[in-house]
Amino acid sequence: MLNTEILSDRVAKANLQKRRDDESERRERIFNHKVRTIGVDKEALDLQIKEKKTQEKAEKEQQDAQDADLLHNSKVACLLHNRQMKGRQAVEKDIVSYRRQYQQPQRERENDLNDPDCKDAETGEAQMMLQGLVGEDLDSESRRQRQKEQLRGWLMQQQSERASAQQQRKLEGQRYDQSRVEMDIRALQLHSIDSERRKAAAVATKEFNLAKIEEERRQKADHKEEDDQASTTNHLQGELMCEDAPHTPRIMVLPGLCPSSDRRVPSESQQQVIQFQKYQIEEKKVKQQGRLKRLKIFCVIKPNP
Repeated sequence: MLNTEILSDRVAKANLQKRRDDESERRERIFNHKVRTIGVDKEALDLQIKEKKTQEKAEKEQQDAQDADLLHNSKVACLLHNRQMKGRQAVEKDIVSYRRQYQQPQRERENDLNDPDCKDAETGEAQMMLQGLVGEDLDSESRRQRQKEQLRGWLMQQQSERASAQQQRKLEGQRYDQSRVEMDIRALQLHSIDSERRKAAAVATKEFNLAKIEEERRQKADHKEEDDQASTTNHLQGELMCEDAPHTPRIMVLPGLCPSSDRRVPSESQQQVIQFQKYQIEEKKVKQQGRLKRLKIFCVIKPNP
């Protein structure tokens, strides 16, 4: 009894201590503003955070695109500036070379007073009088001749390029026409092959149908001949049996049925009847074959639609 009470007290104390610990943890969780979530819409906050991250990502991508465009434009501007500077330097270089070649100091008409090496004005007047007018280019004739030759060369080059282009276009047109003719010939060949194949298939189908019809008619005629011959034989045998036995009661014999198993040799009259019937059957077959041949000839002569 004592042990039971002590065990129950221990269990009660443990439960009480557990409730106290849970209560203390709950209070800490409620009164701690850092981890408290009661009264706050956590899903809305998470959604706001997600939208903010998405917006920041989009702004970053837009800023990166703008930076890339700016970098590209700056590179293009640098290239254009370098090209312009190179063009300007080339122009200046050409001007300097032209001045060195065509505007030398020895060809100037006026004296430089600041140059101590030049002669005075009185003694230099005679030397300053050069042939031609002021500002006249003495090499104009040779330069004009070179320009004419250059223009003639350009004209000849353009004419040759135009002739080669026309020849190339002509060759391409000939190749195109040849390919079209080959394609048309090939199409005609395929069409003729297809027409022949269809015609052969139609002829084979027609021949097969005619053969099938002829076979069916022949089978029907054979069956009919066998039935007629059997009925005639049975009828004659029945009459013969009736003549041989006059005292016996007459038995009604149906066509195609044998009243007895007696098979005697037919008389001469019966053989003549049988031969006449066979002759009629053969004549009917000949007529049917002739009609079938005329039908075949009509089907062959009749044009296909």
